[in-house]
Amino acid sequence: MTKTFIYFSLFLGTMLMTSITPAFAAETNGVDSFFATMNDYLATVLFFDVFPGKAEFPFIVAWLSLGAIYMTFRFGFINLRMIGHAFDVIRGKYQSPEDKGEVTPFQALTTALSATVGLGNIAGVAIAIIIGGPGAIIWMIIAGFFGMSAKFTEVTLGQLYRHTRPDGRLMGGAMYYLSEGLKEKGLKGAGKALAIMFTIFCIAASLGGGNAFQVSQAMGAVQHEISFFNDYPWMFGIIMATLVGFVIIGGIKRIAHAAEAIVPTMVLIYVVTCLWIIFANISAMPEAFATIWHGAFSLEAGFGALVGVIVQGFKRAAFSSEAGIGSAVIAHSTAAVKYPVRQGIVALYEPFIDTIIICTMTALVIVVTGVYNDPEHIALVEAKQGAALTSVAFGSVVPWFSSILSLSVVLFAFSTMISWSYYGERCWTYLFGEKFSMVYKIMFLTFIILATLGSAGNILDFSDLLLLAMALPNFIGLYILQDKVGTALKDYLAKLKNGEFETK
Repeated sequence: MTKTFIYFSLFLGTMLMTSITPAFAAETNGVDSFFATMNDYLATVLFFDVFPGKAEFPFIVAWLSLGAIYMTFRFGFINLRMIGHAFDVIRGKYQSPEDKGEVTPFQALTTALSATVGLGNIAGVAIAIIIGGPGAIIWMIIAGFFGMSAKFTEVTLGQLYRHTRPDGRLMGGAMYYLSEGLKEKGLKGAGKALAIMFTIFCIAASLGGGNAFQVSQAMGAVQHEISFFNDYPWMFGIIMATLVGFVIIGGIKRIAHAAEAIVPTMVLIYVVTCLWIIFANISAMPEAFATIWHGAFSLEAGFGALVGVIVQGFKRAAFSSEAGIGSAVIAHSTAAVKYPVRQGIVALYEPFIDTIIICTMTALVIVVTGVYNDPEHIALVEAKQGAALTSVAFGSVVPWFSSILSLSVVLFAFSTMISWSYYGERCWTYLFGEKFSMVYKIMFLTFIILATLGSAGNILDFSDLLLLAMALPNFIGLYILQDKVGTALKDYLAKLKNGEFETK
């Protein structure tokens, strides 16, 4: 471990020396061009329009949305009827000596939440309002509600197909139920191909949405408060890379402990601040609600415009909660539970907390303060600097609230990055083996610095494409293996009804 960190420190030192040279500074346009080129290629392959007429509805968004809705009906609205039981599991009511895993169900939840409760909740909501208008928020909430069922399905499968290594560590994720689950169905070749596709998308998404987007948006918010980073953006990357490096080199247990400490605190600080701003503008709330509701269902601008609002809501909800993407499965697979369904039920809280609670808080702050359509902030709107725009909304009520948001942005970004580094690293080792995991970690840290050199718009598009693309192979697995989840759920509910579970 000591040698590893020495190498890591030397790596950062090299990056620092390189960053301050004029030649490297000139590469900014090259990094930005890379993101733009990748965007064009991926959009052509995976994001073709499936909606007739002028309205655009990308295939992958429709695929993800319809899948989440289907799973909700397939499992009898489990997102409603098991939310109370999920809370009992989280608080430790059903802990058993027979539970096997590396982390507790709560630690697995906070690790997964640390990946989802990030800048999608701050920057993503603002961007949804910028592009789709306030009405997009209603569709974000609806998407989050259905996403709870998709999260349950994938996490349950992750527990069913997880592996225990000889050293006692657990390995799990969509790549395992895709390869092994489909093999059981006589689809060995297809399962292996889908597993490899998923891992490639996940690795790339960890560098994009789980890294570059977080750094770019966090830097935008911090630059609003600390002008030093306007002149030396690469320094922000160096600082973030150092902090992230301290945590991710220690593996899942250190990541879980960090997430367990950071996530509840940062969520509490953020929600309390949002409520303060909302109550400070309580007289404007009726108009804000009317604006949101009208924008969600209005046909004044035509049917195509309404579809655009819906797409933005579902798109940003997918980016925020990652339900149906398959990423959180990797964290939940390490949870110590006796029954796979139990952790799937715990996972219901992810989209609920992430999208339905936190995203709604952010949306109300932005709409009630009116910053999204204020001509004074047009530059932030055009640049898609969602985090910076939310910072302005916070500062419009109490000036130093923007500093609280900047702190929240950095914490959200940091927590997302440490979890996504684990997701990417697990997929990397699935492809190349455990001994090459450090190669991935160094690459992840390098991207932190590179992200300070690209424009927010291109990085945002790059992140969306990669994250949503993961849903393609993942949902194929969910559809094919849904009966496996159904059987496990039926058995679990029967035991629960008969009082067969031990309680504390």
